Amino acid sequence: MIYYVSANAARNGDGSKEKPFQTITDAANIARAGDEVIVAPGVYREWVNPKNGGAEDARIVYRSEEPLKAVITGAEPVKNWTNYQGDVWCARIPNGLFGAYNPYTTVIVGDWYNSPDPVHTGEVYLNGKSMYETFTLDGVLNPTVYRGSWDPDFTVYKWYTEQDGDFTVIYANFHGVNPNEENVEINVRRNCFYPDKTGVGYITLSGFTVKQAATTWAPPTAYQEGMVGPHWSKGWIIEDCEISDSKCSGISLGKYLQPNNENKWTTRYTKDGTQTERDAICQAQVEGWTKENIGPHIVRRCHIHDCGQTGIVGHLGGVFSLIEDNHIHHINNKQDLAGAEIGGIKMHAAIDVIIRRNHFHHCTRGLWLDWQAQGTRVTQNLFHDNVPPKGTEIANNLALAEDIFVEVSHGPTLIDNNLLLSNCAGRLSTQGLAFVHNLIAGSFTWVGMGTNNAGDDALDSVRYTPYHMPHRTEVAGFMTILHGDARFYNNIFVQQEIRDDLIAYAQSIDCYSPDKYQFVCGTKPYDGYPTGEQYFSQFSLKTSKDRSYRKLYYSHLPVYTGGNVYFNGAQPCTAEENCKVDTEHKVTLALEEKDGKWYLKTNLYDFLPKFETLMIHTDTLGEAFEPEQKFEAPDGSPILFNRDYFGAQREINPLSGPFACGCEIEKDLA
Repeated sequence: MIYYVSANAARNGDGSKEKPFQTITDAANIARAGDEVIVAPGVYREWVNPKNGGAEDARIVYRSEEPLKAVITGAEPVKNWTNYQGDVWCARIPNGLFGAYNPYTTVIVGDWYNSPDPVHTGEVYLNGKSMYETFTLDGVLNPTVYRGSWDPDFTVYKWYTEQDGDFTVIYANFHGVNPNEENVEINVRRNCFYPDKTGVGYITLSGFTVKQAATTWAPPTAYQEGMVGPHWSKGWIIEDCEISDSKCSGISLGKYLQPNNENKWTTRYTKDGTQTERDAICQAQVEGWTKENIGPHIVRRCHIHDCGQTGIVGHLGGVFSLIEDNHIHHINNKQDLAGAEIGGIKMHAAIDVIIRRNHFHHCTRGLWLDWQAQGTRVTQNLFHDNVPPKGTEIANNLALAEDIFVEVSHGPTLIDNNLLLSNCAGRLSTQGLAFVHNLIAGSFTWVGMGTNNAGDDALDSVRYTPYHMPHRTEVAGFMTILHGDARFYNNIFVQQEIRDDLIAYAQSIDCYSPDKYQFVCGTKPYDGYPTGEQYFSQFSLKTSKDRSYRKLYYSHLPVYTGGNVYFNGAQPCTAEENCKVDTEHKVTLALEEKDGKWYLKTNLYDFLPKFETLMIHTDTLGEAFEPEQKFEAPDGSPILFNRDYFGAQREINPLSGPFACGCEIEKDLA
């Protein structure tokens, strides 16, 4: 059955082409497996709450008739502004508009949220751009520039809210424009396309613009909502959509509500967040978190931008998913939200998730894989400008940020054929890694550190995190992070100019050191780590008779290398094998955008040496130590790294880096 929807239709439509429904909700209330909902161009100010799911062989498809012309928004226009004083205007909004959820009385709180200011889930938008909340009326009357924002000039566009009986009162400084003559909106609804119950599976959302929802903070130890998402179900496809301006998260592939473990850390205080997360994982497994019940989902060809917390968030619910060909940018640039759950993508338990051919830029952290990045593959992505720009005041309650952060996971986590061009390429407080055929122009930070909690030195406070049966969700065990178990093959490292402001920030928080924030490109932070031969030769029947040998089980794991090339002062680690260090030539890298296409301008391939490199294969990389799982495809098949960033065939002795030949960089990287 095909149902039709048009915002311009009469209210008594029956869903036929001749008499379409007026709202998407009308269709969502009756659509069943195998049905398709075609939505005409228009603005749909509604929360679409699908009542029914489809089936694996009979999906329910919601499709915009014209790409991006059907707009689902959580916002409402405001046209009753009265001038208060100078450039400041006032609007009185009846609270009945909000129903049971008022974004202007709902303050963002939750585990791992540490913003110092009581930010609301509401927003005020001037011509589609969100303004900045302040917390006194004087802050609106006398606005000041906030240097922590990546767009400081716009931070003087302030708003403030208070309650007056049955009304929400909003004051806003519009700096000379009449808000009644401009497009001024406020977000009203919590979600835009999101079922309120779990298990509504096999839905496709295709070609919509979705924007401006009053979403809440989404940590792994709480119910994780988004403006769009499957809410703990099977088999969603979100494709060809533009997702923007969610207060917190744009798309959620995240966790269902566990009432007994909902932000327990910051509501009961008696258990640390790490322990409550372990509790949540084990409880979910008992309550049906299996490959048969949850995931996989597909997010593809979406344009995701200007969200406050994450473009895509997920814990447990995103397992086995595919995230490909998306453009993710300008996430958390306002920096009015702060905490440990921020990034272009922030995923816990990204088991067998493939993240490929995406473009991440201008995010407070591009990609954050936290816990259980087991079987995760990050391949053929473009990362750049994911460190605060020069002149930005870096707040201590946020982070310096980087292209990729992999945290307290046992792997195997595979990062291959990517361009990592930010000043900090990776924060690697983890193990079980493989970097293969990447171009890396930033440093590795927090190698060997960042895996303990904040306990007293007298008591052990290491973080024990789970690992799983290969290609399954069932927990196989828990272990702390020993660091190492890392592989670096056929990468190119190019040192960029080291920014004085980044050094000053690291020094200001007493974290400027080789094992914390450092800005030398290369594997240098792994100095002193053993090779595989050195590490495993320590274990024998002879040593096992000496009880002191047990300390070997709590030493750094080995590092494996080969085929890496270093330029401009980038430095290899002491265990490096079969590498080339060029101290003669100056390599330049410049990323350029032309007509929406991205190109790398470089002289790298004038100097890149050809030497005897290995053709890397799953067997070359071995097993991640703790889960004893190979770096392989989700179906268990081996990977041969004979294809480059663009999919071109490599030679038998391949060039280092992501391109099979230098001329390929003339292609559009995005």
